[in-house]
Amino acid sequence: MKKIGVMLSGCGVFDGAEIHEATLTLLSIDQQGAKAVCMAPDMDFDVINHLNKQASGERRNVLVESARIARGVIQNVTDVTINDIDALIFPGGIGAAKNLSDFAVKGAEASVHPDIQRILIEMVSAKKPIGAICIAPATLAKALAMHHITVTIGKDAQTAKAIEQTGSKHSQCSVDDICIDDIHNIITTPAYMLGPGIKDIAVGIEKLVTEVVRRA
Repeated sequence: MKKIGVMLSGCGVFDGAEIHEATLTLLSIDQQGAKAVCMAPDMDFDVINHLNKQASGERRNVLVESARIARGVIQNVTDVTINDIDALIFPGGIGAAKNLSDFAVKGAEASVHPDIQRILIEMVSAKKPIGAICIAPATLAKALAMHHITVTIGKDAQTAKAIEQTGSKHSQCSVDDICIDDIHNIITTPAYMLGPGIKDIAVGIEKLVTEVVRRA
């Protein structure tokens, strides 16, 4: 059975992993007959109240919060190597660009969490497929800038410009489609960067997971 890593970044669209995108990813992996291997970094982050979208003043742990989505079955990314997985998928949510990197704050000048950088570089070197959803491709763009990868976040001009400034390339894409970088084995889809709803993003996510599993 193919093992597909799922990199989570918390629990909730405004400060962690986007729950719809993460759940659709896990569902599609299971439907493809593969096994999801959930992981997240062990680090603290600032919490956003999802009711009023304001900072709550709390701090929580990315790994602990991600375990909510993974139903408790999750690993610290520090303990994961590319020998443990055949492919890797990043759901979106602000956490993918704020906790896995600080792209949401610094744009092209961002830094990437060391373990996220490590595993991405190792995956590309091993030619194993990587999928990224919504805003998550921005973190890939920074981490893998030396490879000049091609990704999509849909059509948002400002984010696309920041991606291009890293040295990576941006390709426009509709919500129901995927962008494939055959050279680097990277598949991306806009999801909630475009929306508008869960049925719309489900189409692109299913295509992405299908392609990632096929290549794994």
